[in-house]
Amino acid sequence: MLNKLTKFTALLLIFLFLSTTASFAGKGLEIPETDGIGNSPVLFYFFDLRERESYIQLTNAGSNATTVHVQIWDVSNNCNENNFFDAYTGNDTHVYNMRDIQTNDTNPSGVVLPDGAYGFVSILDVDNFRHLIGNFRINDTSGYEYRTNAVNGFSDECCWTNISPNITFNYNIEGNIELSDVVGISFFTDDFGPQLEILAADIIDHWASFDVDIYDLNEVPFSCRNVIFACTDQDNPLYEELLEVSGEASVASFEYGINNAIPHSRGGELLCPGNNISNGFVTLNIINSGQIDNFIGFIGLNSGNGRGSMDSFWYNNDDAGDDDDDIMPPPG
Repeated sequence: MLNKLTKFTALLLIFLFLSTTASFAGKGLEIPETDGIGNSPVLFYFFDLRERESYIQLTNAGSNATTVHVQIWDVSNNCNENNFFDAYTGNDTHVYNMRDIQTNDTNPSGVVLPDGAYGFVSILDVDNFRHLIGNFRINDTSGYEYRTNAVNGFSDECCWTNISPNITFNYNIEGNIELSDVVGISFFTDDFGPQLEILAADIIDHWASFDVDIYDLNEVPFSCRNVIFACTDQDNPLYEELLEVSGEASVASFEYGINNAIPHSRGGELLCPGNNISNGFVTLNIINSGQIDNFIGFIGLNSGNGRGSMDSFWYNNDDAGDDDDDIMPPPG
């Protein structure tokens, strides 16, 4: 499967600060529409309830009523998936409080997440109108906030810009930035009746491995290690099997810190242990993958108190799957 993922796009979806600071996470590219209206029937979000509050906003920007399929993966519970369906009228907006998830008509969704849950959410437009847009907020009890747009799951329309063989994002410690969250979502789209279903819970199948490098401001590279992004933590009973199956890395996780200069917000693994470059950029070079057709990431930087920022990137593998049914057809 070496070099199985042949297309790769890094994109900026609206980057917001709680307060003015020069600290930056991510790489800004020109794209036709930040929320990608019309490009994709599914949006992806990151949520975290580890001394944080998370809010997922969804808008049906079209005039037609539609039904959405909400899928929620809890990494802390072996990537357990919960899901429900919800109805939206035209030009309708709803916010899901991840501690008290109610449907658009304010009824209980049937999904109750435990304290300390974290992971990701996908929301699929069952009727395939492709008018969904969204964003999310994560408020940390220490005072900072992450906020950014949801990411389109994939695009089968022209054109994504700046095709590249690797993911690149830059970072610095301006504004007292000292902590980081680099989140990666590896997933596969499968038949779900006339539509698609998102698959990510089987970490033996759904993973991507990367060779990591960090460059300083003089573009001098520092070689790091190989890492795996999957819907897992080190307590998952399939963790060791995943490392053996991939054969590419000694560590796997849903999230990482950047390096020793900007470690992980929750004390997790680092992309580049032993590295102390405080201003530079990271490259994630794809090595291999399981059965995935997309990889989505979020990059968060925070000061540990009042400042936080989050950015995102998106990566599509056109070679995944056995036939064209694995890719959502264009609208109309």
